[in-house]
Amino acid sequence: MNSASKPLYGIFLVLCAGILLASHDGVSKYLTQFYPLIMVIWLRYFVQTLAMIVLFFPTMRWAILRTRRPWLQVLRAISLLSISLLFIGGLRYIPLGEATAVMFLAPLIVTLLSALVLHEQVSKGQWLAVGLGFVGVLFIVRPGGALFTPAILFPVCASFCFAVYQLITRRLASTDHAVTSNFLSGLFGTLVLTTLLPGQYTLAVPTADWLLMLLLGLLAMTAHMLLTMALKYSSAATLAPFTYAQIVFAGVVGYFAFAHTPDLWAVLGVLIISGSGLAVAYLQHHARA
Repeated sequence: MNSASKPLYGIFLVLCAGILLASHDGVSKYLTQFYPLIMVIWLRYFVQTLAMIVLFFPTMRWAILRTRRPWLQVLRAISLLSISLLFIGGLRYIPLGEATAVMFLAPLIVTLLSALVLHEQVSKGQWLAVGLGFVGVLFIVRPGGALFTPAILFPVCASFCFAVYQLITRRLASTDHAVTSNFLSGLFGTLVLTTLLPGQYTLAVPTADWLLMLLLGLLAMTAHMLLTMALKYSSAATLAPFTYAQIVFAGVVGYFAFAHTPDLWAVLGVLIISGSGLAVAYLQHHARA
């Protein structure tokens, strides 16, 4: 049996990645309540980059740096760093589950950008799904609600960056190795954040929190590698619906770690966003069939 004939294995890997990413975001939310944002994210990138050197440099050597589209790699790295700063920065003010749901506007924004920038054909059904997705955000961030604050712009802007990141990653997949793309983005983030680190760190950190900071990089690297591996066993269209399980995992982490329970309007908004994203994935799959 070849790898492409194991869709259940691919789904399992995606679900595991979702759990790891939700855990990563939960740990990030906890740490940024006590330590500078730049310090937390720098350690996440530094550990990820170091781990990738240990794991992949012995076999890939300098090929790990080889890219045919260096400027696209730079744009991808900028997009990923922007996602980290905006989303994790927003988690200091926004509940984990709701922030994650807003981030999942990205597939809808990809559809929007595909039509406006890449001039790809988008059906009326896809446009309707995109519109409903933004309505879902309005349910979460309704006037008079607890989340109707400027802080909600953090995950909203992060979702736009995530959409750009997805489009660029799609372009790079045909020319550059996935390990190279992930390593270059991590290295870029590490170097940029190192320049911002002076005055944005503290050494007065308990051992347990140091371990959590080190864990961030390992969680992020493992999750991204699992997502890459999942695509070897199943198509992106098959896996797309299961990525939305991360919203559920984030809600569970938010409940147990931060005692947050979303209200009915927020739950409805999450369901609308998830349903819209699933509809877009379904329509895209059938359009290509």
